[in-house]
Amino acid sequence: MPSMPSEQAENQVVRLLPTQAACLVGVCALWLGSFGLLEAVRLHLAFQWSFFGASLLLLLWAGVLFSSAQGAGRTFELKVALRKQHFVQALAQGLFFLYWGWYWSPLYDSAFLILAQLVFAYGFNMLLCWSRRDRFILGFGPFPVIFSVNLFLWFRDDWFYLQFLLVAFGFLVKELIHWSRDGQRVHIFNPSSFPLAVFSLALILTENTEITWAQDIATSQFYPPHVYLVLFLVALPGQYFFGVASMTLSAVVATYVFGLIYFGVTGVYFFYDSYIPIAVFLGMHLLFTDPSTAPKTELGRLMFGILYGLTTVGLYSLLSQAGVPPVYDKLLQVPVLNLSVQLLDRLGRSSTLRRWQFKPGFLSWGGYKADASRPGLVCLGIWLLVFTGMTAARALGDEHPGQWVPFWQKACRDQRPGACRYLTDMQRRFCDSGSGWACNEAGILRSTWPHPITERPWIRLAEVRALLQQGCDLSFEAACVNLKGANDEVGQFQQDLPTLVDWPIVLRGTKGPLENLSPSGLYARACSQEWPEACGWENGDD
Repeated sequence: MPSMPSEQAENQVVRLLPTQAACLVGVCALWLGSFGLLEAVRLHLAFQWSFFGASLLLLLWAGVLFSSAQGAGRTFELKVALRKQHFVQALAQGLFFLYWGWYWSPLYDSAFLILAQLVFAYGFNMLLCWSRRDRFILGFGPFPVIFSVNLFLWFRDDWFYLQFLLVAFGFLVKELIHWSRDGQRVHIFNPSSFPLAVFSLALILTENTEITWAQDIATSQFYPPHVYLVLFLVALPGQYFFGVASMTLSAVVATYVFGLIYFGVTGVYFFYDSYIPIAVFLGMHLLFTDPSTAPKTELGRLMFGILYGLTTVGLYSLLSQAGVPPVYDKLLQVPVLNLSVQLLDRLGRSSTLRRWQFKPGFLSWGGYKADASRPGLVCLGIWLLVFTGMTAARALGDEHPGQWVPFWQKACRDQRPGACRYLTDMQRRFCDSGSGWACNEAGILRSTWPHPITERPWIRLAEVRALLQQGCDLSFEAACVNLKGANDEVGQFQQDLPTLVDWPIVLRGTKGPLENLSPSGLYARACSQEWPEACGWENGDD
């Protein structure tokens, strides 16, 4: 861990005349506007004016503020405060971005958009603070806010001006909405989680998820290999320094236990391809764990984590049943949980619950008093053991059985709840990625598995024919044979094994693309995923 700046550097204060402060904001505004001149931006007028408009806003606001300050004889202060909390959070988020982007190129291609948001955040926050008082604190503060927002939600090019509005809203909430907590006036809501929740709700109500990259973000975060381990490791310093390990631990365990119970009852996985999706796991490490808006008692933090895990489960179910993309399941509840922290702390300090708390010095939750702000090694040790055990049990990691087609084929044959529908959706995705085998299988399933009484048969038949046609166009022979015989009656369909063209698509599950695998390597992977027909072909050809 890099050494922190000295206390003297953290307390430097510079006095600025209105003209000097205006120059500082002007640099941010002009730098922001310059992004609109990039070739990738100026091809789309709405995209370009997102930068020009945000830049113009900063310039106009600065003009009004500093001209009035000049007349009133005001001066402004710039205080340097490089806080460890902001630096460590930003470092963890930045490392995750670097790893994720290595396997998902659109992230690296859009890195300049994150930089533009940082420039806007500094300019906007300076103006906001100097409009309300004379001092602005300069540090790493905007970094974890911008990084956190971009880990979950980006607006597409034609709607990118909403990204600047989202960022501005977060800083406004942090500046304007406070409460008294333990004798101090502090902000209630995390400046990234609150706007994420509000904008998510707006996108749901207006049915406009498609104007964002939210679904692509949630899907692509699982592409990198060993991504759960990487996220666990980059979050460890923050877990240690800021005492939030118990929040993550309790959230993960609560969600996992629910998943085990659900699997025991239904025979399928609640989140389909994992016990805890990577985007949810990310929220449990780098979103709801802000120590400034979390409970201060250890029992309160444990309850806070449990509530986050269970509300994620509830929101996923609610959103899915409502036909809404469930990518918002880890975002909507955080502001409500932030409002509960004082109640949770009161419960954590109550005599009824405190008797169940381990005492300091004997395996306490962190080996310290309930109100301590830093966890001890015991709590981190427990979390390390839990993470290791869940990884070994394939509850976390790249080898979860719910990713693979054979599991869902068996679950569909056994008529497990939702299994045939999910298998069809899975094969449609593979079909759209270029697998003729998956098109054929999706067409057969669409024709044969039970359907609602209200469904029109001719609509289903049209979908079946379209899938079989797509498979035939991809040169999968069985799909061409089935296409010729497709009619209103359920008939015999021809099936076959995936070809060497299909295997790299089908075997990836929900991970990133498989590349540079030999035929024997593909068959070995297929056998490990419990395709019995592929076993013994490791040295053969298709």
